[in-house]
Amino acid sequence: MKNSFLALLVCVFLFNVNVNADEGMWLPSLVGKLNIQKMSSLGCNLTAEQIYSINHSSLKDAVVALDHGSCTAEMISPDGLLLTNHHCGFGEIQAHSSVEHDYLRDGFWAMKREDELSNPGKIVTFLVRMEDVTDQVLKNVTGDMDDQTRSAKVHEATARIEKEAKGVNGYEVRVRSLFESNSYFLFVSQTFKDVRLVGTPPQSIGKFGGESDNWMWPRHTGDFSMFRVYCSPEGKPAEYSPQNVPYHPKHFLPISLNGVGKNDFTMVMGYPGTTTRYRTSNEVKYTMEVVNEVRIAARDAKLSIIKEYMASSQKARIQYASKFARSSNYYKYSIGQNKGLTALNVIGKKQAIEKDFLKWVNLTPGTTAKYGHVLDSINAAFTSRDEKIALEYTREALLRGAEIFGFAAKASSLNEVLKGSDNEKIKLAAADLRSSLDEYFKDYDSDTDQKIVGSLLKLYSQKVNQKYIPGFFGEIQSKYKGDFDAYSRKMFSKTIFADKGRMESFLNKPSGKVLEKDMAFVAMRSIYETISVISGDLRKTTSRLDKARRIFVAGLNEMNNDKSVYPDANSTMRLTYGIVDGYAPRDAMYYDYFTTLKGYTEKGIRGDVDFDYPQRLVDMYQAHDLGQYADKDGTLHTCFTSNNDITGGNSGSPVINGNGELVGIAFDGNWEAMSGDIAYEPELQKCINVDIRFVLWTIDKFAGAGHLVNEMKVIR
Repeated sequence: MKNSFLALLVCVFLFNVNVNADEGMWLPSLVGKLNIQKMSSLGCNLTAEQIYSINHSSLKDAVVALDHGSCTAEMISPDGLLLTNHHCGFGEIQAHSSVEHDYLRDGFWAMKREDELSNPGKIVTFLVRMEDVTDQVLKNVTGDMDDQTRSAKVHEATARIEKEAKGVNGYEVRVRSLFESNSYFLFVSQTFKDVRLVGTPPQSIGKFGGESDNWMWPRHTGDFSMFRVYCSPEGKPAEYSPQNVPYHPKHFLPISLNGVGKNDFTMVMGYPGTTTRYRTSNEVKYTMEVVNEVRIAARDAKLSIIKEYMASSQKARIQYASKFARSSNYYKYSIGQNKGLTALNVIGKKQAIEKDFLKWVNLTPGTTAKYGHVLDSINAAFTSRDEKIALEYTREALLRGAEIFGFAAKASSLNEVLKGSDNEKIKLAAADLRSSLDEYFKDYDSDTDQKIVGSLLKLYSQKVNQKYIPGFFGEIQSKYKGDFDAYSRKMFSKTIFADKGRMESFLNKPSGKVLEKDMAFVAMRSIYETISVISGDLRKTTSRLDKARRIFVAGLNEMNNDKSVYPDANSTMRLTYGIVDGYAPRDAMYYDYFTTLKGYTEKGIRGDVDFDYPQRLVDMYQAHDLGQYADKDGTLHTCFTSNNDITGGNSGSPVINGNGELVGIAFDGNWEAMSGDIAYEPELQKCINVDIRFVLWTIDKFAGAGHLVNEMKVIR
């Protein structure tokens, strides 16, 4: 198993070229062995070396992970110009916005380099190379080792490999496991920390359709924003400095104005976050009935409170725009995923796979000995649900719900040093906490957070086993007669963590006694004590789960040795390929593969929170002022669909044609195939992309920022 797993995958694919090539998030370094033949038959004119190369510039050098892989972006000029989704830059756009300069509402365009806006904390990461190190990692691992010993051997080997790979170049190095720890790859990367906002359309273009259209097709959204990567004068990564210069990437993507047609080849390179396509039927049931249902219940309560506040003023809308967008995205995703998993009978399909697996396992004594126990082991981990439900509600209702508990947790370090007498440490800890106040309170409304606390504490008390109820809930029952809103009002009237002035006064003269009596701090510590209890019980019920999953995946791929397999997404660079096409979502319905500006104007509703529109855009449409960006049919295409296999993290990924040219930006998946992270559905699953011509038209014609287009290599 040590050195044969990846080799098996290569052989499997080479002898099975008729497999559905549209499914799969493939490692770019293996494209030459696994994929290039099929890609060429679909219309790819590139060599594997042009896609991924260590020694020469290639497509991989133009594609970056944005903010540790939360999104993807691509280089589109020799001077570091970066393109990604509007929703991937939303946090920065919101942070720069104010009532006086509402960039969310009005958009922003830097007409010269010195106008570009810095964004502390925003990073882009370039992949330098990836390497299969499975043999090295598993060299001293044997099949009879217990989990603890195996983990220690793996950790020892990966630490050695990472140390050797780091060298003197200042690169980041990390060994990542694939196929449930059956194989391992080394990823070497370089991160740049000076990333400046260059341009964004108004929200009425960049987020047109809002939550109503999220995860839906047809779409007409200009979902893009632009940044620029800066480096030191020597070309090295550097923190922000006025002396920094635009970074010159090894490769940037030329941009095609020729558009896409039905059945045209497309590939998407990016950093997909997480898929779980090797999960069993019981695990899918757990995702539906626990993970998704908890997320839906908690976020429904939270979002209704935020939405009410956002409607109260322009300031409120700006303050909570990014928070609402982050929370609502996967709220709607969970609803759609449950519907998709049900409609497509994914649990039934998984059960059929497991039935076939057991038949195969029982064919020989050898396979029975190796794999006969794994499904029982996996299922045993999901027999008990109380601690898992508690974990999910702790995450959604207590940690990700209200903000005050997370903010109070930041004072834990200060509280520890206050127990001693080292004034210098106390001063440093207080200064560290003080440095976060401006950013935190800029986008914080205590009345809104107070309502969220009351609502979500009540929900937690109703849904979680009594064993996992934090201790401070007892005070709510005894002192406040179970009135969570009354408790929350009292907390916010007393705590230092809900008011900037109180926090500043406290930090001027920090006191351990004040913290120990603060209601929010006390509640926070009680929450974390409960998390410790939950974690202990989880270890008891899931201690062998990772091992069982590893053996199950190995067995599945041994059983299916005539089929291609690919690793689940894990925020490492992947390539997917397919074609441009529409789809039939339901009986007697067919969706075409592209939309136009005409559809945008038809959807527009003046003043609507989701479908408001700029009058300038409508005027330009009516005047047919489309410039060089119109399709040969005379219309301006806004979005299109392809069957590229993507997931969260692929947002902002380049959609590339067979010549290696940028034709679109991936930004969403479709509602009918929300089961895709767990089970790919070839007839329904679509990648929704903004047409690059709509992007350039918005920059050049609508915004008058043609100087940015002039930086690019445009293919006409």
